[in-house]
Formats: sequence, structure tokens, C-alpha cells
Amino acid sequence: MIHINYEVTPTLLFPAVQRLFTLSGEKIHRLQKRWNPAKGTPVFTIKGEYTSRGWTEWTQGFQFGSAIYQYEVTKDGAFLDIGRHNTVDFMASHITHTGVHDHGFNNVSTYGNLLRLMSAGAITYNPWEKNFYELALKASGAVQAARWTELGPDSGYVYSFNGPQSLFADTIRSMRSLALAHQLGHKLMGEMDRPISLLARLLQHAETTARFNVFFGESRDAYDIRGRTAHESIFNVNDGAYRCPSSQQGYSPFSTWTRGLAWILCGYPEEIEFLETRPAAEFEPFGGKNKVLARFLGVAEAVADFYLQHTPTDGIPYWDTGAPGLAKIGDYLDRPAEPYNDHEPVDSSAAAIAAQGLLRLGNYLKRTGHLERGTRYYQAGLTVAQTLFQEPYLSTDARHEGLILHSVYHRPNGWDYIPLDQRVPCGEASMWGDYHARELAVMLNRAATGQSDLRFFDIGFPAM
Repeated sequence: MIHINYEVTPTLLFPAVQRLFTLSGEKIHRLQKRWNPAKGTPVFTIKGEYTSRGWTEWTQGFQFGSAIYQYEVTKDGAFLDIGRHNTVDFMASHITHTGVHDHGFNNVSTYGNLLRLMSAGAITYNPWEKNFYELALKASGAVQAARWTELGPDSGYVYSFNGPQSLFADTIRSMRSLALAHQLGHKLMGEMDRPISLLARLLQHAETTARFNVFFGESRDAYDIRGRTAHESIFNVNDGAYRCPSSQQGYSPFSTWTRGLAWILCGYPEEIEFLETRPAAEFEPFGGKNKVLARFLGVAEAVADFYLQHTPTDGIPYWDTGAPGLAKIGDYLDRPAEPYNDHEPVDSSAAAIAAQGLLRLGNYLKRTGHLERGTRYYQAGLTVAQTLFQEPYLSTDARHEGLILHSVYHRPNGWDYIPLDQRVPCGEASMWGDYHARELAVMLNRAATGQSDLRFFDIGFPAM
């Protein structure tokens, strides 16, 4: 169980954030100079060097989005050039990619961040460049929403790359693509020119995820613990019936893959922030704005509580809460995580993603008058960040291309590197772990320097 530090603040973490971005800049430059795009997209490190892994190119937006975040904090134009030029050169195919559920990862991290920075005045305003980013985001949101399995007249989900029967927990973060496209006034056009609301698809997808990928201690099955998550839900596409939980990257359908939980913990609070800004009339077909926000909040608090309860004291989780080797570690929840143990790997990338969700959830609750609950989650997020932004998780070796160590990609497939003197994967980094650590650090940098919160949908421009 996480031991929450109620004394740590963004200001106290500010030196660690500055140190992280110093190391981050060196690693971005190193990878930019070495990486050959013909090899595909860098995914995770092996012996300290980024390598590709053919599955889908879901990490490319993280590669270039990392440079954009580096520019946002340091104002070093070299990083803006890396992010901007590579977005133009390599990201177009991701806008119209009909075969994946990853539009939020790839397109919000690049086109979305660039548009947000231009809106904030951090990039020189250019109307055609603005239109370019907006068009990319409109198209991305519609293409992602079109990857749809309908369960009923008002129910469905954006299906994963596994096919129409598959709903992934991860996809909640791609709802940002639908959110931005809706915010920009876009719709998905269907047969006979039927307009399809992107907000409706966002809300329907979120409800299906909440109903089937999140557990609430309501005896759905023998392993129904409040806040537990399933990586994947399987449906019969002939009649829309739910069939069973599943897992692609976790240990089993009935245990919790912690990065899958982290995607949900991050995804629902950030969508709450977006939904707060939308007019009440948009929610009338869904039972009203208060009902929708309450549902999102219920999901976020359930998974947050599970994370706090089932994570070691320092805030870094093991890769799956049901991994069989955990029994050999002993009282692993009553002491800090041990990345060099002999039985099961930790996953620092899950911590980086979850910490952001805890901060956002805490901020929302404090802002809406729930100070005690909000403070608990917010301080838990800071506690995780405090651990993550120092050794043994922060990579201080200039020869290592990764930023955050002890990340795990696909333990069941055996894709993660195990050093010769170790028995489980450790000491390596991932592109999503590094990106989300930078995103977390941007949030803390803004908090420590008195700036507004980092929100993906802050893309408005004053009337010209």
C-alpha cells in the first residue's frame, strides 16, 4: 500500500523536474542523431539502446511528442524543430490509420501539443500551420470514431487492433482524439450523409469501458474487487453480448495488468476536465451533465483506490497484481518496490501514467469542494513522482537512451530484455514510459511555477 507523503509539494519537486529535463534533452538529442526511421519506431531499450518491435507503430507520437514537451519547458528551439519537422515528415499516416486504436497516443501527442502551444503563444502564430494541425486532429478523431463496434442503438466502443470483438482499456486515452475533433466542430459522416456525434461516441465508449473493463465489487465474477481492471473485454459481434474478460499483456483475465489500470486512471480524470467545459445541453441525451461526470468520477476513484491499495509503499507497481512470482517476494506491498528482485518485474511506466491520473483526480475533487479526498489522491501522485524522478528509476547514465528505467512491455510474450546477471526484466526504458514521465514533469513544472494546469484541449484562439 502506498505510503502517501503529505509534505511533498510541486515546489519541493522542482529541482528534480529540472534535473529530469536536463537529462531528457541529452537523451532526445542522442536518439535523434542515431535513429534510422527506416527501422520503424523506437519502442523500448535493450542494453540501453532503443529498438523497434513490430506490432503497431503506436509509439511514434511519443518519440516526437517528447521533443515538443522538452521545448515547452526549456524553450530550446532545437527541440521544437525536432518535434515539428518530424510530425510533418512521419505522422501523416497516423491521421488516417484505420487499423488501430492509438490515435490519442500518436496524434494528440504531436499535432495536439503543437496546436496547444500555438494557442498559448509558445509558438509563433501562423494561420496555415494552425489550420494544418486542426485538420489533422479533425480527421484523426473521425477516423478513430469510425473504428466502431455497435452493441445496441446507443452503446458501443472503439475496438482494438485485435478486431471488432475486442475492447482495450488503453483506448480510453484515444478518446482525446474524439474530444478534440468535437471541440473543433467536427462530426463523423456516415451512410446517406448521416452525421455521427464524436462526443456521443466518446461517452458511449467510456460507458462500455466502465461497465465491462472496470470492476466495482458487485460480484460480477469470483474475482470482482472494486477498482480492479481487465485489459480486454470480448464481445460476440453477432448479437453484441459480452462474453468474457481477456488480457493481451497481463498475466490473466482475472488479475490486473497495472499499466492497463493506469491508462484508465489517467484517461477518466483528463476526460472529466474536458467534459467540465462543455455546455450542459450536449449531455441531455445521456441523462445530463451531472450524471455523466459522476459516472466518470466513480470509475476514476475506484481504480485510484485499487492502485493505492495494491502498489508498494513508494508508488511503483509490479507489472501485474496477480503475477505468480509475487508470492515468493513476501510482504511486497509493505515495502518499496524492488526492481532487481528474482521473481517479478516492476513497471515504472505504469507509475508514470498513474501519477498523472492521481494528480488530475485530486485537483478535480479539490476544485469541486472535496478537499480531503482530493488531497489524498493529489499527494499520492506527488509521492509516485518523487520516487520516479530519482534513482534507481531516473536514468542518469548518458550512454543509456532511456529516461525512466525498469519499464516492462510484454511480459507474457517475453519481449523484455533480462540482463545476464538478473532473472527478470529490469534496467530498461520504454518510449511510452519516457513520454509520460515527461508529461508528468511538465504538469509539475507548471504547478511549481504558477502556470495553469496542463490540459490537452486548451487549443482555443482569440477571435481575429
